[in-house]
Amino acid sequence: MAAAGIGGRVEGVQAVRAALAVRRVRVLYVEGSRRDAERWLEEARLAGATAKQVETVADLSRTDSHQGLVAKARPIPFASLESLLAGDSRAAHPALVVLDHLTDPRNVGAIARSALAAGMTGMVIPRRRSAPLSALAFRASAGALEHLPVASVSSVAAAAHRASGAGVWTVGLDASGAEPLFGLGLLAEPVALFVGAEGRGLGQLVRQRLDLLASIPMAANTSSLNAGVAAALACFEVRRVRRGDR
Repeated sequence: MAAAGIGGRVEGVQAVRAALAVRRVRVLYVEGSRRDAERWLEEARLAGATAKQVETVADLSRTDSHQGLVAKARPIPFASLESLLAGDSRAAHPALVVLDHLTDPRNVGAIARSALAAGMTGMVIPRRRSAPLSALAFRASAGALEHLPVASVSSVAAAAHRASGAGVWTVGLDASGAEPLFGLGLLAEPVALFVGAEGRGLGQLVRQRLDLLASIPMAANTSSLNAGVAAALACFEVRRVRRGDR
C-alpha cells in the first residue's frame, strides 16, 4: 500500500519553521537547553500546535542534526502523476524532476530545494528501493518539500512512458548523452528531467523510454557530478531557457 503522505516528522530549525508556517505541526518538542526555547514554544502555540519543553529530543529524533527541535506533523498528501503532467496555473508548461532510485535522502532533499527555487512544478519519486522522504530529506530541503508537489510512482520507466503520452518531453541527465543540456531548446516545452541514482545512474529500462539523453559539458579530466548538483544545474537551465536569458 502506498504511503498516505510525507513529512509526518520534521526536525531542525528551517524544516520546523517551514512546517509551522503552513500550520501543519501538531506537536512541537523543544529542548529546554535552547536559549530561544520560549520563543519556539510561543511560535508553536500561535500556529495552533501543542508545545512541549523537554530535557532532550534525542529519543524522538530520527536524525543526528535535530538542533533541539522535533515536530510531529500532519502528513503532506502525495500529488498524482497525472496532475503533475497536466501542469497548473503557476506555469505555462509543466517542468518536473524525476528521481530514478536515489538512495541518499540528503540528495533528495537538496534536489527538492533546487527544483522549487528554479520554478519547477513538481517532483516524482519511486515508491520502492529509494531514499524515503524522511526527516533527513525534509531538513535538507530547507522547507521546499512543504511547497513542491511530489508524486510517488511504482515504476519510473512507466512514468516516463506516461509522460511521453501526455506530450511531455522526457530528458535524462547522462554524461554520455549526445545532446548538450545547456541551450537545449525543448526545455521551454513541457519537460520532465530524469536524474539517475548515485553511482549507478539511470536504469537501463528508464533510458530506453526517454526521448533523449542530455549531458552537462565539463572540463577534461573531471569526474561525473553529484546527482544533487547535476539536478540543480538542469533545473536552473530550464528556468534560464524559459526566461529567454542569454
